[in-house]
Formats: sequence, structure tokens, C-alpha cells
Amino acid sequence: MSDEPRPRPQYGEYATPEEQRAAIRQPTPEPAAPVDPPHPPTAPATTVAARPTRMADRVITLALLAYGLFTVIGAIPQLVDYGSFAKTWMEVAGVSGEFTNTDQGALWGGIGATVFAVGWLLTAILSWWSLSRGRLSWWIPPVGAIVTFLIVSVCLVVPLFGDADLLRGIALGS
Repeated sequence: MSDEPRPRPQYGEYATPEEQRAAIRQPTPEPAAPVDPPHPPTAPATTVAARPTRMADRVITLALLAYGLFTVIGAIPQLVDYGSFAKTWMEVAGVSGEFTNTDQGALWGGIGATVFAVGWLLTAILSWWSLSRGRLSWWIPPVGAIVTFLIVSVCLVVPLFGDADLLRGIALGS
């Protein structure tokens, strides 16, 4: 430390804020009143974007569900009478012979009819749920129909290929 006095500041570099104000003859500021934080802006209720109604999607979805319902209603009696179904299937496939696996046919025909009804019901519930949330829903009935049809097809094939007479007719090429 030296005893030399500090050099006089030329531009106020050593001055405190109070010394700077005194040098330019500015009064000391009074403490500022607390400022309330700004309020977040509120949007008017009319600016909320509404979801589109998608009327075409609703119409298509409901039309596909109606078509599916008529298909299921028409298919259930045929599946319950599995013997007639098997006879028709054999004629269309060109297989000669007679369907003899009637007990298993009645069981699997009833299962197929139940799967058809439950599949349509689940598809309708899922479609309604999707429509109520404003989502695109037209694709749900076709996908539900395909999945249900595949499961029902497996149910219908079991008694057909469990019939020895039918398998002989297929092996012989009718």
C-alpha cells in the first residue's frame, strides 16, 4: 500500500452511484413502490377453437355399422343351421358327398353366430366412442368386420374339416 493519494477519477470510474448523482446534481431517487406482477392475458371465450363436426365421417361410419348389422342379422340364422350352411358350401366348392359332422357343426355354428354378434357389438361401441370424441371413425367398421370375419371363418372351418366324408370328397377331387 502506498501513501500516494488515488488519482482523481476522470470519468467517474471510482465513484459510487451516490457520488455520481451528486456530481451531476441529480437528486437521490426515492424507493420505488412495489409493482404488481402483470396479469396473464385472458382469452375471450369465443376464441376457443371448436373441433370440426366431420359430418361425412359420422354418416359413413353409421352407414357402415348399419350395413354390418344387416349382414350379421342375415348370417346368424344360416350359422345356427350349420347343416344347410355346410351343404351350400360343399355345392359352391364342388365337393360331392354329404356333411355328417352335424353335432360339431351345430356347436361351431352357434359359436360363429355369437362371435358375429359380439364382434359387431364391440365394433359399434368402439365406433360410437370414437365419434363422441370427434375423431375420424369411418375405418373402425371395416376393420372390425375383417377381424370378426376371420375369427368366424376359423369357427366355420373346424367342423368342415372334422368331417371324414367331406375330406374324402376333397381328396378325391370330387
